[in-house]
Amino acid sequence: MLKDNFNDLLSFMVVARERSFTRAAAQLGVSQSALSHAMRNLEARLGVRLLTRTTRSVAPTEAGEQLLSRLGPHLLEMEQELTALRDMRDKPAGNIRLTAGEHAVNAVLWPVLKPFMARYPDINIEVTVDNGLTDIVDGRFDAGVRLGEQIARDMIAVRIAPDMRMAVVGSPDYLARYGVPGTPEQLAHHRCINMRLPTRGGLYAWEFEKAGRELRVRVEGQLTLNSLPQRIDAAEAGLGLAYVPEDSVENALASGKLVRVLESWCPPFDGYHLYYPSRRQHTTAFALLVEALRIGPSSA
Repeated sequence: MLKDNFNDLLSFMVVARERSFTRAAAQLGVSQSALSHAMRNLEARLGVRLLTRTTRSVAPTEAGEQLLSRLGPHLLEMEQELTALRDMRDKPAGNIRLTAGEHAVNAVLWPVLKPFMARYPDINIEVTVDNGLTDIVDGRFDAGVRLGEQIARDMIAVRIAPDMRMAVVGSPDYLARYGVPGTPEQLAHHRCINMRLPTRGGLYAWEFEKAGRELRVRVEGQLTLNSLPQRIDAAEAGLGLAYVPEDSVENALASGKLVRVLESWCPPFDGYHLYYPSRRQHTTAFALLVEALRIGPSSA
């Protein structure tokens, strides 16, 4: 009885966290029907409904939320302790879940992950590419990657990239046709390639600074794209000006496919950091990844 309850409680935690029998079953390595049957049996033994099921989603009931808040931390602590024991083997092993924006993955994470995973074949890494400001605690991620200025004070932050600069770029043909903007305010007279913020739903305001003066300019144009490579390609095609990380267009600038404008309005700023909760106990595998990514001292 105790063993059945323990296994089913662990399964309940995953279902409640994922809010999906499909995703939970995939994580647990069981069929959806077996998982659903186990949840019904748990509810029958406890005499209370723990999950509200619809054709499209599943969510904890009030009783389920109460059970999750009371037992969840204890079960998580037990899981972490067992993982720590498993990490004492000769070969580091475990699962690591990360979330990061598209540019951070391509420019910082992926170049490190390729040799890291070859060196540690028993460490499994899942990377979710998300340009929004994801809540890593709610999303059950081990860590995330953000710019230094975007990290909450209660997180541990480890610098994994140098300072960055943004660049406003356009094709030679576009600039010959529409002219070169001399100030950020003149962008109002240009076609600009917009990006929509996934977190807030609005269009991203381009940020500038010069001699202590800060400006946030909301631009307009024919095209809105969330994909960085597509924004660069659109700029190269002459469809407008793009506001992109400097390192992502180095080759295009060197070859003359793109021309940079408003450079003096784009100063360096704090680059990417890996961040994670200070209260969470991490595995040996996670510690190895942090050290592989680190390029400077950590900061709280």
